Amino acid sequence: MSWPEVRASRLRKSAGRDDRIVRDFDRAVNMTPQALEKWLGANPAAGHWSAQRILEIKRKKPADYTADDYSHMRKVAAYVKRHGAQRPEGDQRETPWRYSLMNWGHDPLK
Repeated sequence: MSWPEVRASRLRKSAGRDDRIVRDFDRAVNMTPQALEKWLGANPAAGHWSAQRILEIKRKKPADYTADDYSHMRKVAAYVKRHGAQRPEGDQRETPWRYSLMNWGHDPLK
């Protein structure tokens, strides 16, 4: 295989990974930018750096995503999946578990 063919193959594989990252991120972040901003305004807490990055990413065009954006999208999707699996029993409306997920753009009650 020639170098241009190898490079084209790598780019196709990378694009597939990037698409999967975006899809996982979009599934994990179920709050609109407006809902996330409202949540952040009402709850000055730790975790805001991640939420601010989520807002930045959500406002970008996919063509403008950077390697840093993809890295944060992976982190968000993994956190939501891992933390979401730790669902407490009973009423979850006002729990630290829910609030933590909301700081990452995911409202588990939606």
